[in-house]
Amino acid sequence: MSRVIWKGAVSFGLVHIPIALMPATVQRGIDFDWIDRRSMDPVGYKRINNVTGKEIESENIVHGIAYEKHRYIVLSDEEIRAAYPAATQTVDIVSFVKAEQIPFLYLDTPYFLAPEKRGERAYALLRQALEKSGRLALANVVLHTKQHMAVVIPMDRVLVLNTLRWGNEVRSSEEFGLKDEVANARIGQRELEMAERLIADMSEDWDSARYEEGFSKQIMALVERKAHQGKLETVGSAEPAPEDSGAEIISLTELLKRSLAGKGKATRAKGKPAGSASRGRRSKAG
Repeated sequence: MSRVIWKGAVSFGLVHIPIALMPATVQRGIDFDWIDRRSMDPVGYKRINNVTGKEIESENIVHGIAYEKHRYIVLSDEEIRAAYPAATQTVDIVSFVKAEQIPFLYLDTPYFLAPEKRGERAYALLRQALEKSGRLALANVVLHTKQHMAVVIPMDRVLVLNTLRWGNEVRSSEEFGLKDEVANARIGQRELEMAERLIADMSEDWDSARYEEGFSKQIMALVERKAHQGKLETVGSAEPAPEDSGAEIISLTELLKRSLAGKGKATRAKGKPAGSASRGRRSKAG
């Protein structure tokens, strides 16, 4: 069972869907530890002053941003914390886009969205509506004090939240200076037909079980062989996710009607100030 990162709600219009966010991937691979070959002692990382070559204490380390050559702006921990985006527990849907309009280069990290108590029906509604529309939900979300754009994607029976890279994090293909003779190469019809036929002959349905990383397998097989041969060396020893009560959905149909009437924005209650209406909605979200 994947661990829950945080609990909150998916919000679109006036509808809040209580969800739990969980990683959809797991890192596989080999972590090599550093060991002193002379004494078999573990080797750790040190904070070294690059000019003096001496180790420095953590309390003497500050954060600096290069402003000009060899000149830095120093920022305190308080200043950095103040710049963090406000932490929320909401996946705030801002619009719906066609899947093919999001280049795959922008897709970053996937997470599963699991429905919490009282949110199952609205969760199923959003998933089915996205499937039928052929669109993805574009959303704002804050994870680990970092602001992200993300897309909510229907996949099989679940909803997946996939964070997106920002526009300035994706390089333009123009940076690689592709030569015109490559970009605009003239390909003969016969060559193209043969290439298309080869693609057709090698085409198959995607099956993730057929593809796996082989390096880790070979390293662990080697480790097992060495262990069975007695080649072992003795080496010296060297916050839960916040709970949230989730959002209570009173009347899903009514919330949908009101969201449509307000074009996805909260409508102001007649005869009441806007503040009282917003406070009422927030109380439902816990």
